[in-house]
Amino acid sequence: MSIKSSTTGDGNVVILEPKGSLIGGTETDELKNAINALLEKGNLKLIVDLADVSYLNSSAIGILTVAHNSYKQRQGKLVLCNLNKNISNIFLVTKLSTIFLSEDKREDAIFAIGK
Repeated sequence: MSIKSSTTGDGNVVILEPKGSLIGGTETDELKNAINALLEKGNLKLIVDLADVSYLNSSAIGILTVAHNSYKQRQGKLVLCNLNKNISNIFLVTKLSTIFLSEDKREDAIFAIGK
């Protein structure tokens, strides 16, 4: 798995784009390390674009949940976008869709995180 990182035009919003399956081991460690590095740098606005993620397991969900709580404690915001049908269903069944802000498109996530 690889994670691409970019910022929006104003540089305040970081977008992480993991690719592949987030099913534990090094894949989820990479995501966790990338998010922790952003938090250490003081980043308060993160979008995780899941367009190229085919599957995620409970380890990845745990990392995203901890990240969500960390951003919330710092008065920041974490938004998910481009969830495929399987990942959307996981979030619906587990009721995490009531906790996470998610958008269908990256542009909508950028708009939502700016509010």
